[in-house]
Amino acid sequence: MPPVRYVRTNGIDMAVYEAGKGPAMVLLHGFPELAFSWRHQIAPLAAAGYRVIVPDQRGYGLTERPSKVEDYDMVHLTGDLIGLLDALGVEKAVFAGHDWGGLIAWQMPLFHQNRVAGVIGLNTPFIPHEMLWLQPSLVNGLTAPGKPFVADATKDPITQMREVYSPDMYVLMFEDGDLADRLMARDVARVFRDNMRKGVITAAQYARLPPQARQMAFIKALEQPEPKTLPGSSILTSDELAFYVDSFGRTGFTPGINWYRNLSRNWKAGLNVDQTIKVPSLMIGAEDDVVLAPALMDGMDVHIADLEKHVITGCGHWSQQEKPEEVTALMADWLKRRFPA
Repeated sequence: MPPVRYVRTNGIDMAVYEAGKGPAMVLLHGFPELAFSWRHQIAPLAAAGYRVIVPDQRGYGLTERPSKVEDYDMVHLTGDLIGLLDALGVEKAVFAGHDWGGLIAWQMPLFHQNRVAGVIGLNTPFIPHEMLWLQPSLVNGLTAPGKPFVADATKDPITQMREVYSPDMYVLMFEDGDLADRLMARDVARVFRDNMRKGVITAAQYARLPPQARQMAFIKALEQPEPKTLPGSSILTSDELAFYVDSFGRTGFTPGINWYRNLSRNWKAGLNVDQTIKVPSLMIGAEDDVVLAPALMDGMDVHIADLEKHVITGCGHWSQQEKPEEVTALMADWLKRRFPA
């Protein structure tokens, strides 16, 4: 990682890692991750001729952690990035985001189009109005036979998720009290040992699971003893695992979970916002990401006229760490064609 620096933005001190010169791009991490999650991409993208800017986002790593839940809504999260551009003297940037970082990257051109040159979504597709967890590929078979569920963009997504999922579904656990916060903080190392893995299950295998096994009760599983043998293999070295454990051992997971606790607020704020992405966009899916499945990419062309899509085969959720060379190559190729250095 490059040396850390701090910038004042939107009322907080934000830790930022920066390398290279040229057209600016901002890499946004997801949950539970850090700027460190992009460690494999920073140097190659800088060498390709780009100014690579990678923040620990609000509540994460070395960046400040406000105490109020509402301080983590999309207005604050996108506002932090505008302040970051201002502090660094950048007029426009390409925003690339993975997981929750992808949700933010897609919102940037909706709320701040004049500061966005382009968007790269990694694993996370653009789905309007916070309806991500309500798409057919995720909810098919979870409702009563003969009563197919169809997401309604005019209705609070959390309310709709309660109609489909059990209370143990991880997003709903985040909404309902602090049990999830406490379970994750109880054994930080286990969170990363259990989750940052590859070769755990293929998308085809997941689709064949019974409905009760597709409830995404990832956090609830932490109530049970850790299995002696974990499926798949870790994507982290011992030093990388230690880096995550040290960081989240210090900060806890609540600030990151608070991003989820603003889904209803974000939905309401975007109801009257045109859901058309008007900048060049790249979507990189992962074949075996069972939550952010490539099937979710299918409807994106309706909202994004200038869209290029790719799927990395044999790859799970943690794409830029699991298949770093493939991710970096796709990003660099698209950037060189659309935003030459």
